[in-house]
Amino acid sequence: MRTLRLAVTAVALAMSIAASAQAQTTLRIGIAEDPDMLDPSLGRTYVGRIVFSAFCDKLFDIDEKLNIVPQLALSHETSADGKAMTIKLRPGVKFHDGEPFDAAAAKFSIDRHINMPGSFRKSELASVDHVEVIDPLTIKLVLKNPYAPLIAQLTDRSGMMVSPKAVKEQGDKFGLHPVCAGPYKFVERVQQDRMVFERFADYWNKGNVFIDRVVFLPIVDATVRLANLKSGGLDLIERVLATDIKDVQSDNRLVLSTAPELGYLGLTINTNNDKSKGALTNVKVRQALDLAIDREALNQVAFNGEFTPGNQWVSPSHPYYQPSSPIRPRDVEKAKALLKEAGVPLPVSIDYMVPKGSEYEAVAQVVQSMAAEAGFDLKIRLIEFATSFKEVQAGNFQVFQINWSGRIDPDGNSYIFLHTGAPQNDGGYSNPEADKLMEEARLTSDLAERKAIYEKLTRIIINDEPIIYLYHKNLLFGHTKKLEGYRPVPDGLVRVVGLKLK
Repeated sequence: MRTLRLAVTAVALAMSIAASAQAQTTLRIGIAEDPDMLDPSLGRTYVGRIVFSAFCDKLFDIDEKLNIVPQLALSHETSADGKAMTIKLRPGVKFHDGEPFDAAAAKFSIDRHINMPGSFRKSELASVDHVEVIDPLTIKLVLKNPYAPLIAQLTDRSGMMVSPKAVKEQGDKFGLHPVCAGPYKFVERVQQDRMVFERFADYWNKGNVFIDRVVFLPIVDATVRLANLKSGGLDLIERVLATDIKDVQSDNRLVLSTAPELGYLGLTINTNNDKSKGALTNVKVRQALDLAIDREALNQVAFNGEFTPGNQWVSPSHPYYQPSSPIRPRDVEKAKALLKEAGVPLPVSIDYMVPKGSEYEAVAQVVQSMAAEAGFDLKIRLIEFATSFKEVQAGNFQVFQINWSGRIDPDGNSYIFLHTGAPQNDGGYSNPEADKLMEEARLTSDLAERKAIYEKLTRIIINDEPIIYLYHKNLLFGHTKKLEGYRPVPDGLVRVVGLKLK
């Protein structure tokens, strides 16, 4: 009954919003969780990135083929020594509060990403020593060292520009009423209910914005999201279940759009900061847990074989994937032997924190069942998605099952989670040799050199198991046929520019 009530509520809300808009067109997007803070310096959720894409333009973007393309910037040039990047900015751009976007505003935004307390962008821009204003539409990023992933970082939240005036007026409450330079401007947010944006009349690319309002509706239950799409209460939904693919494809009113994901789903282990001083601080116990899991069986049971099993932070189709470190086959007896060597009492009781959602829960149940055969007692703790990040930051977990949506450069899938002291290294992992390799990989743009470095790093991480990587998704979006112009991109974000509703 609760599921039915949620579905009815979501449909009623969407109808109410549509009615209030009268003749306006409203795009209603169903997302799987409620985002955290809508501040590009502080946000760290995937759904937050989906919402940001509607209202917070970046210096650069990526297209369907992962090419880096201009957005608020027009071009960039890296110096011969790799220690400076000069960026030409787009003229005539305004923030939602009417303030001009120029070199001073770009410098302000980047400085804020680097210096703001609690910023998750610090490590992404750690190589930037300072930003210089060359002229009103040109900035130079002066680096401490060459930094190969920099341009890739500027295609995401590190490249998002915010209004200096709004930040100064709102202070640490900026995320409650964000002001950026994107196609839509913020109207309201009701936690766990909706986020509403309206078309920005002075957007630099307004000729390609055809929808008046965009409303994001967080609906955790994938079945309810799909029911709302089918009933007309939503126009587009993310994370269609793999088990619902045929259902969407058989409905002549709907379209299924897919793209290979850049990221992974993994089990983040509290290796060093475990308040309970539990068994997983022992590397042999982590290795045993890995050996207890059959990734291909998990893929078949939970996803009808639609996803790609994996054991690295990039998928087997990625140019930086390391075939020299293949997935180990499941070996329950070896897992038991490792637990015996570790000297831990059986069964090994583990707090297993899992965000709410049918797909997450299905994975957790399969992993729990497999691990039990090797001597683990994984106690699944379901938790609201945004709350889970508060828990991991406080160190209140042993295993955290989490999906990372991925970045186009492998540094974006590894450094922030694995380097000592990095802001999203929630498990407190630290290995000086691994740190050195991650730092070396940032210094060269040569593919062969970087691959050789990442090959060494992969071997260390697979041995140390700070994260047990399980699989790589196919991104599955469903939308009504009334929606035209939708382009699935492997980062999973929804580009609203160019979309039309019949």
